[in-house]
Amino acid sequence: MQRRAVSARADWREKVEEVGLTYHTHENGPYWDESAYYEFTTREVNELEAAANTLHALCVEAAGAVIENQWWDRLAIPAAAVPVIRNSWERDDFSLYGRFDVAYDGKGPPRLLEYNADTPTALLEASVAQWFWLEECFRNADQFNSIHERLLEAWKQLAGERVHFSSVKDHPEDEQTVLYLQDTAQQAGLATKRTFIEEVGWNEKRACFVDQDDQKIVTGFKLYPWEWMWEDEFGQYLAREPARFVEPAWKMLLSNKGILPILWELFPGHPNLLPCYESPDALRGEYVKKPKLGREGANVTLMKGNQIVEATPGGYGKEGFVYQAPAPLANFEGHHPVLGLWIIHHEAAGLGIREDARRIIGNFSRFVPHLF
Repeated sequence: MQRRAVSARADWREKVEEVGLTYHTHENGPYWDESAYYEFTTREVNELEAAANTLHALCVEAAGAVIENQWWDRLAIPAAAVPVIRNSWERDDFSLYGRFDVAYDGKGPPRLLEYNADTPTALLEASVAQWFWLEECFRNADQFNSIHERLLEAWKQLAGERVHFSSVKDHPEDEQTVLYLQDTAQQAGLATKRTFIEEVGWNEKRACFVDQDDQKIVTGFKLYPWEWMWEDEFGQYLAREPARFVEPAWKMLLSNKGILPILWELFPGHPNLLPCYESPDALRGEYVKKPKLGREGANVTLMKGNQIVEATPGGYGKEGFVYQAPAPLANFEGHHPVLGLWIIHHEAAGLGIREDARRIIGNFSRFVPHLF
């Protein structure tokens, strides 16, 4: 595993916008950064792929343990959601995707930081933008990336259905991610319709969720966290299960960082896991405090004893925290990469990398392409 500096394409902004990556720059600089790339060996790619499949299997087993042992409080699951999660699990409701964030330096095994199992983003850049970069700049190289093809195959599991695609308004990254996923569903032969979360309503007479045209929502893809849905105005109707959602309700168990101490409890010493607990007492020296339902690196604190080494702001934490041993992040001249391993329909499908000068990857951390 090496980080290599390279000249960015002169017209890189136009090139990534052509494939839908319109949010390539923010107020602090570029989000998409092709002034460098990461190079892997075939062995390393195989190791990453195997780790992603292993971690997914461990997480599914852990979800089953939560249900069997009724560990709902450990994940701050609202009582109304429990039967919905149970039913979703027993039906084996369709799961499209997820992203494991892991620490990896090519020397030790990939170590799980967290599982973005419900509303993972950085998909368009991993699936499409970095592939077109590779095709133009390194045509003879390869990339750990079959995300697009796997998405097309996965959607075929819902053949014959109409899927409503939803995100919040005025959020470019979410909107473009959902548009991309809607396009893959259409390519797979599904009927689709675009609506915004704010436009979703409830028709009491018909006992169903409806869109802006009062059309019934039977299956909905939502780039919107389950825990937010339960707190929304229409959350009271979710328990009646009037629609099927992607991701399904059982993924609430895995998108919650409360699953991390459960994983360590079930599989202590596993090479792809980091020690993690519901209290910091078992950890010595440095540890990382993470909110169970935090997102985009918010409210994460790196501690050394009683001293704060690094911290990020945010509005999460009322649901409680977990305490994880620090990951041995790679350091390439001050650049710390976190590898996002994509799971599509229960199988490893690709890699996207974000890096930062900080050890906590956040919303403004850069996306850097890769090859092998």
